[in-house]
Amino acid sequence: MFAGLPLSKKTLCWVYLAIAIAALFGTWSQNIFYLKSDTLTSPAYGLVYFVKDTWVNAAARSITIDIILFFLSASIWMVVESRKYRIRHVWAYIVFGCLVAISFTFPLFLIARELRVSRKS
Repeated sequence: MFAGLPLSKKTLCWVYLAIAIAALFGTWSQNIFYLKSDTLTSPAYGLVYFVKDTWVNAAARSITIDIILFFLSASIWMVVESRKYRIRHVWAYIVFGCLVAISFTFPLFLIARELRVSRKS
């Protein structure tokens, strides 16, 4: 999968991939659990309730603000790096970061970056 990379870069890419998979499972298992919960009056309003619940107390607000600001910083950095290394479809990492989870798409971008940087050197 990461043929042609030095062992240290292969290892790094595998670690990024493991993080992405853990993030996808970790976030979406909880999202599905939330959307199936009995507290929701209608599945159509699940997203509305989800967003409201991210602001219910100081701990939730802290994590929400942290993720939003990380997402903003990571998105800017991904655009800059994608232009620098000519990584295509950076918009997809950002859009899917919103729709799926930035903790899933950011490691995938880091893999794409490692592969591109290795080709340039």
